[in-house]
Order: sequence, then structure tokens, then C-alpha cells
Amino acid sequence: MSRRRYLVAYDIRDDKRLRQVAVCMEGFGERIQYSVFICDLSDHEFVDMRTEVEERMKPSEDSVMVVDLGLPETGARFLFLGRHEKLPDDDAIIV
Repeated sequence: MSRRRYLVAYDIRDDKRLRQVAVCMEGFGERIQYSVFICDLSDHEFVDMRTEVEERMKPSEDSVMVVDLGLPETGARFLFLGRHEKLPDDDAIIV
């Protein structure tokens, strides 16, 4: 099963929806900043993640950005300055 790495960042305007989206995203990836996640997902998992996030957000007020970073082979696309969370290993499987 092929996996792709996604960067997901969100700006949710309501505290209740913010908590719901954060808990949802914790089930799909690793938090690297307050509202930023790295997710290594199959096509099916990507659809599930998108569906679940869209059910919890309010499109007229909230914003979610999903960036396809390609195959999760390396973290070379990232440059961190200062303190940061470790990126997931390329063999991580999110269930």
C-alpha cells in the first residue's frame, strides 16, 4: 500500500471546533506545531481524514490547508529553525 506525506495546517475560529479538529488530526498524523500536522496516509486514509475534518469545520469561517509532500522517504524538504518536534520516520504507519 503506497503512502504519501501531507502537511496539514488549520485555522479554526471556534474553540469547540478547534478541539474537535485537533483530536481528529491526532488520529491521522503527528503534531509538529500547535495547528500543524504531518500525516503519512494511503489514498483511503486521506479521503477519511478529509471527510472527518470537513465534518468538524465551518467552511465559511475556518481554513484547512493540505500540502502533498510526496513519498515519505525523507524529511529533507523541511528546514527547522529553533525548537521543533521530530518528524515521523518513513516507516511509520498511522492507523
